[in-house]
Amino acid sequence: MTVNVNVMTVTRECDDRELDSTSGDITSMKFNDSSKKSQIASGIGASCSWVQGGHDNNYITITCTTSTLTHTTAEPDVGELRFIARLNKDNLPNGYTVSDMEGGTAIEGSDVFLVNGQTRSKFYSSRQFIDDQIHGVSGSSIAAWMIIPGIGYELASGGPFFRDIDNQGSAQQELYYCKNSNHAQSESYRQGLHGPYALWFTTGSEPDSDYSTDFWADLGISGYVAKASRGRLTGTATGFPSAYASYISIGWSNSAVQYWVRTDSSGSYVSPYMKPGTYTMTLYRMELAIASQSVLVTAGAVGSSNIASTETTPTTIWQIGDYDGTPRGFLNADLIETMHPSDSRMSDWGPVTFAVGADVGKFPMALFKDIGSVTITFTLTSFQIGARTLEIATTLAFAGGRPQVVINGDWTGPAPSAPSTPDSRGVTRGTWRGVNAVYTVNIDNGVLVSGSNSIVINVISGSSGSDYLSPNFVFDSVRLY
Repeated sequence: MTVNVNVMTVTRECDDRELDSTSGDITSMKFNDSSKKSQIASGIGASCSWVQGGHDNNYITITCTTSTLTHTTAEPDVGELRFIARLNKDNLPNGYTVSDMEGGTAIEGSDVFLVNGQTRSKFYSSRQFIDDQIHGVSGSSIAAWMIIPGIGYELASGGPFFRDIDNQGSAQQELYYCKNSNHAQSESYRQGLHGPYALWFTTGSEPDSDYSTDFWADLGISGYVAKASRGRLTGTATGFPSAYASYISIGWSNSAVQYWVRTDSSGSYVSPYMKPGTYTMTLYRMELAIASQSVLVTAGAVGSSNIASTETTPTTIWQIGDYDGTPRGFLNADLIETMHPSDSRMSDWGPVTFAVGADVGKFPMALFKDIGSVTITFTLTSFQIGARTLEIATTLAFAGGRPQVVINGDWTGPAPSAPSTPDSRGVTRGTWRGVNAVYTVNIDNGVLVSGSNSIVINVISGSSGSDYLSPNFVFDSVRLY
């Protein structure tokens, strides 16, 4: 089985590169005489060969063959499918502060650390795939960039809002492109040729993240599909609230590939160049799917597909938070992507009592079974009581955590079944992106009263854990109607 580990462009700036032909590891990359070691995953073990060709004969294609790892049929035995450029930190000291754990003490697993009173983790360097076309590290007159342009994520998994490691600073400076991992994995892995992507060196300036990879068509790389054999779609998204005009995106996916694009403020879009086939086309308002339909992409053609929101919104008595597939606006939501819940810069997680109508920034973005519940207090008129519906929307759960309510101290709602969620840590690793879920509680007539009411939301689970690794879930919104 052939693995195309790297396609290198010969340039004046690249003094030298060395690759171990018996393992597939890049043992040296020199840029103005600076070098360090890099590899796929944690090393693949391979035999390698190279050929020079392509446009003007100025590309070197290195092909590495291994019986234990392929890009085309299976996830590697070593676990995660990722490329890590392990770079000399003396020459490239400027990575992401939030992921520089050198000199720290591990506080969760082997990947969350306490450094000078602040929590750090390689996971806190992550960005959502839809916004992560380029990331890099730098030093004096040198910078290294990981570029994932255009279709570079088509064989990754998780969709447009999935996020994964970009950088880790330790004794060395590590620059990542994560393709498949179990870090809050929400769908099956995709296999095939992952890329194109590029490790790009400059004297400091950031290169164009949308550089053309069309030259790959001349390199004879197995699995590469050129633009001429792909198709595109154009169209318009409609039916979304005008307040979200800057937060509308569209995704296309099937079991083999995935793509996405942000629309302009009017909802118009032009898709990436996609492999021919049938796709589920999904319209997102922020991170919430509000419509989907089946579409066909034809090689060599530009098709048209408009999509309209099918979202319905009930007339609510009250609502806490925007129902948009995220916990944005809630307590600690502005910090959770770059620090651990235990970080001293976080506000107290609870137990919390929240009065409807108060600043939603006081409502916790997540509940942890071992930390405590949230109590919602509110007042109803005689016209607002009777049989009602409570909806609790969530974006991620851990260890089977899900909500159960107690209303006015003596009525307990049903215990919902365990959610379909990623089997890994999530919120402690800086993400709220999992599988969106809505828990509906049908409240019997006579439970709510005219005047003061309370709803206590608890985390239930058959699993156990302590503190922030106890069963938990992330709120999207809560509403009563």
